[in-house]
Amino acid sequence: MSLKKPALDPLAVEAVSKSGYPEPYRSLVMPREKRRLGDALGLTRIGINRTTLPPGKMSAMRHWHTAEDEFVYVLEGEVVLRTRAGEQVLGAGMCAGFPAGVDDGHHLINRSEHPASYLEISNRDAEDSAYYPDADVDLTWNSSQAPGRMTRKDGTPY
Repeated sequence: MSLKKPALDPLAVEAVSKSGYPEPYRSLVMPREKRRLGDALGLTRIGINRTTLPPGKMSAMRHWHTAEDEFVYVLEGEVVLRTRAGEQVLGAGMCAGFPAGVDDGHHLINRSEHPASYLEISNRDAEDSAYYPDADVDLTWNSSQAPGRMTRKDGTPY
């Protein structure tokens, strides 16, 4: 049966596999597959992605946002949630939330032998910046020196 808006089959939305990260970080997250459900439904204030993460890949570099809340809901498989507090395993039906402005970086890692799928939901805020707290990750997103771009922590562009 063919669905019409406001309904849709998430798997009918084109899968996008790209990353704004420069190397060497890009290869840590790629390939991964995102289906931009919010965009497909015309949503402009919240972003919703159905993401599929292959074995051995990370969702992102560990990060936190200044102005965007984030919520993750695991649909299939298993991922490891890593924050400053350590690691926790999340399986299908489990979720996690990350309030804006809390400087505790997070990301998901697929350490299983099977792909994992989850929903990512966040508000969209043009003033948002993302920071990457790990010592070996010298990235900042959307800094005042370089809006809409990745920079090193010292502000120089990638």
